[in-house]
Amino acid sequence: MARRQEGQTRLDEAARAGWLYYVAGRTQDEIAQSLGVSRQTAQRLVSLAVAEKLIKVRLDHPIAECLEYAERVKERYGLKSVEVVPSDPGSSSSTIGVAETGAAELERWLKRPEPLVVAMGTGRTLRAVIDQLSPMECPQHKIVSLTGNISPDGSAAYFNVIFSMADAVKAPHFPMPLPVIVSSREERDLLHRQPLVAPTIELGHRSDVAFVGVGEMTMEAPLLLDGFLDREEMRQLLDIGAVGEICGWVFDAEGHLLDHPVNDRVASLSLPPRDRATVIGLAQGARKHTAIRAALRGGHVNGLITDEITARFLLQS
Repeated sequence: MARRQEGQTRLDEAARAGWLYYVAGRTQDEIAQSLGVSRQTAQRLVSLAVAEKLIKVRLDHPIAECLEYAERVKERYGLKSVEVVPSDPGSSSSTIGVAETGAAELERWLKRPEPLVVAMGTGRTLRAVIDQLSPMECPQHKIVSLTGNISPDGSAAYFNVIFSMADAVKAPHFPMPLPVIVSSREERDLLHRQPLVAPTIELGHRSDVAFVGVGEMTMEAPLLLDGFLDREEMRQLLDIGAVGEICGWVFDAEGHLLDHPVNDRVASLSLPPRDRATVIGLAQGARKHTAIRAALRGGHVNGLITDEITARFLLQS
């Protein structure tokens, strides 16, 4: 008990030091004097605040080249909105930059006073977005999941974001108590008619804005690694031209949904109509380039948050 209290006190001190440094703009000497500690201790507390993600840093200065890329991609693909973040060639992360910008965009929607239905997809990028959210009170909105929340083994799907989002955003949340992919079209239709599920589906169809990840289709794809598809199903899909997926819906290089039994078994909702709703795709990285381009060609999204290397690829295509 004493160790837990000591650890909590240390985090409290780190949070205070981080606030003084990043928000109040104090120097480390001033922080040390304010907290009554040495300069070295003040420095360690600020570092701890960053390491424990108590401080979330965003760059508010737009980079001219990224703005130019964003405008050109927006015009090329007829999108409502595009944000392009700087690329870090030395990083292997598929979420850094896009996650922070995605969180800022999501917060802008959540701060709107008029009631909205906000739909959320699934995946590693969206999970990283939720990790960047600031605590918010917005009871006027409704948050609905576009995808099932259950893994093939019956456990909670780790990369479904609706539950983790509920920790940060105080608003009514509506999860989808289904797997992403079920065993048959008949099972999907039966599940969609269940009294517990049907109202959530109806709500999802009325979404004003949706945030979705764009997944690649390879033998290393999340749908395969997370157990939603087996290797034979993935090979079949690749053989008939699968390049990407959104919420489990698989499409080819032109963005056409594939005529394959896997798409008949997807229990996720279809994306809200793009002529009425804003559907923002978040993705970056070379392994997703073809999938992102296909999602844009097929009109699955009308908004995009990506990095400058991906933007160059989209403009050269």
